[in-house]
Amino acid sequence: MLHHPHWTAWLVPLLYLLGATAGALRRRALWPALAWASGSALAGALAGDISRLVPDLAFGPHNGPAAAVMTLITFLGWIIARYSRGNLAGEAGERRFVCALLLTLAGVSAVVAARNFAVLVLTWAASSAALHPLLTHYRERPAARIVARKKFLASRLADGCLLGAALLLYSRWHTLGLTPLARMITTHGASGPEAQCAALLLAAAVLLKSAQLPLHGWLVQVMEAPTSVSALMHAGVVNLGGYVLIRLAPLISASLPAQGLLVIVGSTTAALAGLTLMTCPTRKTRLAWSTCSQMGLMVAECGLGLYGLALLHLLGHALYKAHAFLCSGEAVRESAEVRMGAEPRLRAPYAPLLGLALAAGLVAGSARLWHTVVRAPTVPWIALLVCTLGVATLLWDGVPSLATRTRNLLAAALAVQLYLLWHFTMNRGLGVPSAHPAPLLALYGALCVVGLYWAQGRLWRAGAATRHSRLYSRLYVWAAAGYFLDEPVTRLVTSRWPWCGVRRLDRRLGPWLAPHERGAA
Repeated sequence: MLHHPHWTAWLVPLLYLLGATAGALRRRALWPALAWASGSALAGALAGDISRLVPDLAFGPHNGPAAAVMTLITFLGWIIARYSRGNLAGEAGERRFVCALLLTLAGVSAVVAARNFAVLVLTWAASSAALHPLLTHYRERPAARIVARKKFLASRLADGCLLGAALLLYSRWHTLGLTPLARMITTHGASGPEAQCAALLLAAAVLLKSAQLPLHGWLVQVMEAPTSVSALMHAGVVNLGGYVLIRLAPLISASLPAQGLLVIVGSTTAALAGLTLMTCPTRKTRLAWSTCSQMGLMVAECGLGLYGLALLHLLGHALYKAHAFLCSGEAVRESAEVRMGAEPRLRAPYAPLLGLALAAGLVAGSARLWHTVVRAPTVPWIALLVCTLGVATLLWDGVPSLATRTRNLLAAALAVQLYLLWHFTMNRGLGVPSAHPAPLLALYGALCVVGLYWAQGRLWRAGAATRHSRLYSRLYVWAAAGYFLDEPVTRLVTSRWPWCGVRRLDRRLGPWLAPHERGAA
């Protein structure tokens, strides 16, 4: 059996860099370079996955989670590249957009390919810097510049946390290799103050990069950028936090304070953002708040030790959110078709409670059947609770037709079986580590998701009289304004004194990526 060389992990980022160089040097080769780089990177990632199944091929440097996430990124990059060519070709600033897109994909794929913590920190910071010109693609829009500055602030704070974590890890174990670190933590534990502080800094950096409350405004206000940038942000860039937590799972699992920080902040963000998205009038804003909520749930899953579930969540959310953003332009037509062909609906007062009971019986019975027949490992109760609450919402449908109700029940049963199958696959086939969640942290996460389900059920029961309900009137103002948590950050980034560096980045990085468009914006 041939050993896979470490340098082949950098083939995908190298292809993106070559495409960016070709596009920057020759304007006629701009969009062909984007198509060639995205297609070649996807082919390289798929070849690496196939080589993991064929031991005689010396190509395929990634472990299980890295291979899955690398394939996801290259697939999304290929889709977004095709969409961008039809959407932005011929616009002013197209060269700056294409080069920045390829550099961002190169940085994100380099984070996945990194085998050293220092390299991971540098490449994550590089991907953030390359993303800045995409967020300010329409420079004449003040909101776009404000959002980019918020992103700059959150990213620099996160980079500082990651740098501090790297220094502490090196002082403790004298190495920054991810595999040696995992081996030493598993063997000797991480009880020292350096390791505990490093785990806390890593958790704080992931929360900042994942747009968790209260520094979440840049993610939900990124709508000023092109649709393809929104799809890349919500499907590929923000998800990196979950992947980093999975790669450094031994460190996080050995630190109860880091787990507590992830669970408390993530669960709170998931609940509050989940309520806010119900008040959003536009589809893209609702999708943005949905991403904020889903990222909170993902980091909470990592804090609870459910790394297999977090990886499944990462892959599924990325594919769904990319499709939702790229198809957001069809929202008006689709909503009109749904209204014209909709069946009359009944809002039974106890539908959420009945749906919860049916979902609980379905999930518990299915998990027991899988454990008895297939000999699958036992699923933690908190993961079964999250699955139950998600499936229960599928059973709220008040359509009086028996055929429709039967179809919804069969769809819920199929969703549960697919979830359990994918959950076991992530833990077994991809080698994702697992840990037992701390009881108090699991209880807090359960209270947050149950509270969100209860609030959604109350609002659903109100129906047409929602605006006259007491709960709605109390929550709507605060939820629609994002609980006013982003206001201090907005006032900070609009003040002049801290942001000379960002303005200098706006002036210098854009013309460097597109010299012929120096005065276009």
